[in-house]
Amino acid sequence: MHALIVVSHPNPASFTHSVAAHLAEGVTLSGPGNSFEIADLAAEGFDPRFTSADIAAHLREAPSSADVTAEQARIDRADALVLVYPVYWWSMPGLLKGWIDRVFSNGWAYDDGLGAKVVKKLQHLPVHLVAIGGADLGTYERHGYFDAMRTQIDHGIFDYCGAPVKTSEFLLPSEAQDPSAHLDAARNIGRNLFDASGASRRGKAAEAA
Repeated sequence: MHALIVVSHPNPASFTHSVAAHLAEGVTLSGPGNSFEIADLAAEGFDPRFTSADIAAHLREAPSSADVTAEQARIDRADALVLVYPVYWWSMPGLLKGWIDRVFSNGWAYDDGLGAKVVKKLQHLPVHLVAIGGADLGTYERHGYFDAMRTQIDHGIFDYCGAPVKTSEFLLPSEAQDPSAHLDAARNIGRNLFDASGASRRGKAAEAA
């Protein structure tokens, strides 16, 4: 099985990238034949700007641009999608949000016709979210940030497309005396990724049969 790990951080030496690397290591340890691809949005220079061309694609007046269809193809090849990102202003970075804005397009991630019920097209795609926060646990709990982010991202984005969020983790380095504990947690997420994702993919295989 194959995982697409999308990481959004401009510094390759960041803790975010370390978490993604340890998660990828866990995928390779999870079983023979399991594989991963890391999509480093900053290093690859993905353009997050939602332009008039993206609006035309949304309205079905023009096809999606080549960079968008290339990202969709990467997701289509994956048995699980993993997003690893730092928390910026209690959400994901603009680069990652722009990737979702452009790639999770009408007609591919969902079908939204005028007057028709929205069709969720990504029910076969298990999603795993790993957010790295700078605040402590008390701050997140006191202000309801955990619930707010899950409403915005887990439900607002992925449930709209039908993609089941199998795991949604917050790693808070400020809470750990030894940050390596979070790297171990990331490796374990990778080890268990396909166990958590398997049911959805088996359902897709059954549909295809």
